[in-house]
Amino acid sequence: MNMIQKIPDSAKAHQLDPDHDWWRGAVIYQIYPRSFQDSNGDGIGDLPGITRRLPYIASLGVDAVWISPFFKSPQKDFGYDISDYRNIDPMFGTLAEFDSMIAEAHRLGLKIIIDQVYSHTSDQHPWFAESRSSRDNARADWYVWADPKPDGTPPNNWLSVFGGSSWAWDTTRQQYYLHNFLTSQPDLNFHNEEVQQAVLDTARFWLDRGVDGFRLDTLNFFFHSQGLEDNPALAPHERNAVSAPTVNPYSYQRHVYDKNRPENVEFLRRFRKLLNGYPGAMAVGEVGESHRGMELIGEYTSGGDKVHMCYSFDFLAPEPLTPGSIRHTLTHFDGCAADGWSCWSFSNHDVERHATRWADKVEDRDAYLRMVATVLMTIRGSACIYQGEELGLTEAVLSFEDLQDPYGITFWPEFKGRDGCRTPMVWEAGEKNAGFSTGKPWLPVPAEHLRLAVSELDREGTLLDHYRKLIELRREHAVLRKGNLRFTGEDDAILAFERRFNDSTMTVVINMKDETAIHDRPQGNFSPVPGFSVGTTEEDGRLKLEPYGYWIAVSQDGGA
Repeated sequence: MNMIQKIPDSAKAHQLDPDHDWWRGAVIYQIYPRSFQDSNGDGIGDLPGITRRLPYIASLGVDAVWISPFFKSPQKDFGYDISDYRNIDPMFGTLAEFDSMIAEAHRLGLKIIIDQVYSHTSDQHPWFAESRSSRDNARADWYVWADPKPDGTPPNNWLSVFGGSSWAWDTTRQQYYLHNFLTSQPDLNFHNEEVQQAVLDTARFWLDRGVDGFRLDTLNFFFHSQGLEDNPALAPHERNAVSAPTVNPYSYQRHVYDKNRPENVEFLRRFRKLLNGYPGAMAVGEVGESHRGMELIGEYTSGGDKVHMCYSFDFLAPEPLTPGSIRHTLTHFDGCAADGWSCWSFSNHDVERHATRWADKVEDRDAYLRMVATVLMTIRGSACIYQGEELGLTEAVLSFEDLQDPYGITFWPEFKGRDGCRTPMVWEAGEKNAGFSTGKPWLPVPAEHLRLAVSELDREGTLLDHYRKLIELRREHAVLRKGNLRFTGEDDAILAFERRFNDSTMTVVINMKDETAIHDRPQGNFSPVPGFSVGTTEEDGRLKLEPYGYWIAVSQDGGA
């Protein structure tokens, strides 16, 4: 595969950048390792496969790669159920191959962020095997255990994200253990100081191997209320599908006792203190909460002494983006976390791809996706793009027989799970399995994805090319990475805002509708950025923007 764009010199030198705030405004590329590149023909992606494709990722111009779990695991939840925090699952490779991947990434100027799943382990983790063996062993209190009610039922009404009670009965201890996800994913007890220290030691192990940061899974699930109080009910009009699909009763509760606990803040301070010992190391936390997500992000990222940034589920929701929803979300964030930082994403390994979620009925999908990418790369915050997003991959339509995800199998057909966004990356349209594997892939390669393979889009004028140019624009203009944001309109079709950083000012006007819109040209000595005045004409001090057109301009005098 021949790349039309060489790896930017600025990217090659990135590892030499003394800026310890590199994460602020960074573009992060998420890899789901099972589906990225298989190197040995077993149908499952692996670390050597990632290493092979790192030049492609570097050619995008991104700052870092986030790799979903590749640790030893029984794979009940495809790696988010870890049985050994310090080892690689053989299906993905070896520690030596991990070290080689890190070295190659750094050579190319890419930083490596790895998933850390601390809220729970696999039930096959040695810690849990010991904990469940008796009520008085050395790790008896490492997990959340509770006696049943007098009638034998679970201790309270807490529900699992994956459906049903979040309590499972253990016959050896004759107690219930907490599992916020699968029954095979018991929750660690963070009220135990030894558990906290074990988690910190795990992070130190990977930092010593050269990782540049962590993505902390289910960050707000670390602590539970030791009082085990019942969660209150939500009124029907308060329920939403942000953290769980509406068919899941999980959305019927306000989760105030099983997660989102105030004790989390002090642990995050301990975690940040560890990271500070490794210059440039960072952490981004996942906050899965449908009602107080922004407030939690404010708590977790404020003050510069906890995690560096978080991402919420606001832009991962089913509802399409609108200028109003973006203004509301960013304004809400500023109100909750004035000195905090967010990482925005429109797709990931847990939600339907936005090329389907938002654009399934859009007539000009390509233009729409270019517009959406322009929004992501110009708003304030860091940005995360999910593998294949830059190609415009759609959600795969799979049969029940093809499903691997336990979440989808449980709630089929109303909720089809997460397999549709996890199908293999498509590299070469003319090769077997689009170049992903020489064997049978763990999930099918959709035929409709072949025309979107890298080999088909690796040229000027494509969506892939647009992503590259947007990322380069961000790299060239610090105002897009670190600047403040001020909205300059309240239009229901136009998203207009200004970014400022030091003496730099940039203005962005985006038509998010499928019809022509008119907007006043921003006041000041602004000059359009070459290549970023698309579908836009100027006349009599006004901008005429065609459907999904956008206009990005910089000030010629250092201010508006």
